[in-house]
Amino acid sequence: MTMSSKNFKKTSKNLSSEPYTFFDFFIFITELNYRRNKVALLDPNDIFFTPFEPKTKNRFVMEIDGIPAYLVKTMARPSIQFETITLDHINTKRYVKGKASWQPISITLYDPIVPSGAQSVIEWVRLHHESVTGRDGYSDFYKKDITFNVLGPVGDKVEEWTLKGAFITEANFNELDFASSEVADIALTLQYDYAILQF
Repeated sequence: MTMSSKNFKKTSKNLSSEPYTFFDFFIFITELNYRRNKVALLDPNDIFFTPFEPKTKNRFVMEIDGIPAYLVKTMARPSIQFETITLDHINTKRYVKGKASWQPISITLYDPIVPSGAQSVIEWVRLHHESVTGRDGYSDFYKKDITFNVLGPVGDKVEEWTLKGAFITEANFNELDFASSEVADIALTLQYDYAILQF
């Protein structure tokens, strides 16, 4: 933001002869410093706070077929990673993007007595692999599409993700401890083919 000599003199005159606001004074001092130091200045609109309603980490709901949504205690949003392809040329290298890979996410479940969180998880695990018979399941059996929403203050859906083809890569039923009264929980690691941000 710059001010011509004419405008600067006009501003100075106005400040000395007429009532002025704090904003007028701020502009005057800013322009004076600019003339003295010859430095670039931000527009006041870029400096002052712009109000917005933030998303908060505690407002979410995740829907997994076979697992009640209220059991999902913590979860991670998706992340994507790109491979790097190196192109060698004489004494230099340049790089381009390779394949994309959606990274696994971790979720934590409450494990109540009823309905049993452990039972809900083990039923999904059995679609991957049945320990009693040693049989594995087809991917159509164990892969699921998972949806989760970030919520606004009144429960409105402000963000929606869909994880396509999700399945369990690790199910950890965690430890128990005579010396602790913390609630029991279950940790899951899920791999998926790709994620879609619906809105």
